[in-house]
Amino acid sequence: MTTLINPHDLLSAVPFLLGYKPENSIVIILLREEFIDLAVEIELEEGRDPKRVASIIDRLKIEGPDGVLLITYTSAESETNLQLLNLISDELEILSIPLRESILVKEGIWLSLLCSDENCCPPHGSPIPIIEESRIAAEQVVLGVPLPLKNVEELVKSIAPLPEDLEIIDFINIIPKIDYHENPLALQREGAEAIVDFIAEFTVEGLCRDKRLIALILVRLEDLQVRDFALGCLTRETLDIYLNAWRWLIRIAPRNYIAPVAVLLAATAYERGDTVLAYRALERARLDNPTYPMTKLLHQVFTAGWPRQALEQMRRQLHPKICEALFSGTINS
Repeated sequence: MTTLINPHDLLSAVPFLLGYKPENSIVIILLREEFIDLAVEIELEEGRDPKRVASIIDRLKIEGPDGVLLITYTSAESETNLQLLNLISDELEILSIPLRESILVKEGIWLSLLCSDENCCPPHGSPIPIIEESRIAAEQVVLGVPLPLKNVEELVKSIAPLPEDLEIIDFINIIPKIDYHENPLALQREGAEAIVDFIAEFTVEGLCRDKRLIALILVRLEDLQVRDFALGCLTRETLDIYLNAWRWLIRIAPRNYIAPVAVLLAATAYERGDTVLAYRALERARLDNPTYPMTKLLHQVFTAGWPRQALEQMRRQLHPKICEALFSGTINS
């Protein structure tokens, strides 16, 4: 994220951090070495759930930021909203995490709850910036970052299923499944290579036109080793590419082939800091396959507030072993 100079920059940046414009929620921005490290959103309705609030507080403890910014978005000020804000503020003080700024956004006006300098933060508030006209938006668009979605409902729609592509389904029906009574290595390797080809094409075009390749990936992702290979391929530099690739693929995946793609999207979104998208992706996995094992595991990881660095480290440790087995030796199903 570009340098934030004033509250207007901060308010323009938040939707880019989340991927959509927040409503009726508190956005907690974690700072590390004066840079934005993570943005976590908690909906005001969730503030009534002690477990959800506790998970956010636990995550603050685990992440250990150098400072925090709070932005509360509300359409109607209420006792509950203020209680949740005060609870988070009190917990930050207990944890000795500096609260650098707390901003209230209500009915098109923003107001700093901490700053008393009228030159930057008028006591009666200022109109919220038009994001599309901001410096932040211009810089992000140049970097290839899409404009934020209108709201969280639009985020849900962004991973909603499209009408099933009959050509993809026809290809799926003729692709042989892995027979684990035989040596599965060749077909597992085929799946891993298909992932690499898919990401390469997606990187260039922002989509994949080869429907047989799409079908091959969907079939091979049923194999846990191929799925874990796909998860391990991403790096910090390619997080956005993989996030957009899985988001694109989840929309065109037919029923019964969604869950593996959904958990890949969820894990990638969580590591990127998009916790709302991560939870929504898990919901799609659950709807497609209620018993898919990794769905429950990732939900526990997210709820426990695992630091993203721990997830990244786990991937880095596992991926070389999978690659070694796939391309240099034997692999167990």
